Amino acid sequence: MLVKCPECQKFNRLPLERINENPICGVCKSSLLKGPLDADQASFHEILKLSKLPVIVDFWAPWCGPCKMFAPTFQASAAIHGDKMLHVKIDTEANPAISQEFNIRSIPTLTIFKNGAELERISGALPPAQLEQLISKII
Repeated sequence: MLVKCPECQKFNRLPLERINENPICGVCKSSLLKGPLDADQASFHEILKLSKLPVIVDFWAPWCGPCKMFAPTFQASAAIHGDKMLHVKIDTEANPAISQEFNIRSIPTLTIFKNGAELERISGALPPAQLEQLISKII
């Protein structure tokens, strides 16, 4: 999986079996988990299967205004909690099968998984305080 470093914006190849090893950028040595991971159908299922950390998923679409407004909040949350919870983004337009599989009816939808099982789901763009409250219940 290619992961863009949240600090220097360089792409890094990250074998998903190393997701639990606190991967760092090959260029600037920053944590690659301090920003959201953009997943596709194949990588998403692997992340859910392999991650020892809880996973919060933002199901979004490029044309969605609330999704665009929520993106900086999700990014900031990843910067704060990336070492305790994986932040993953799924573009529902590019990955419609995942949307169908998880019965995503509105976007943005946040879903939290732990050990591959869904724990919680909330639809709508959350303000930072409400997202922080949701995450603090899990970690």
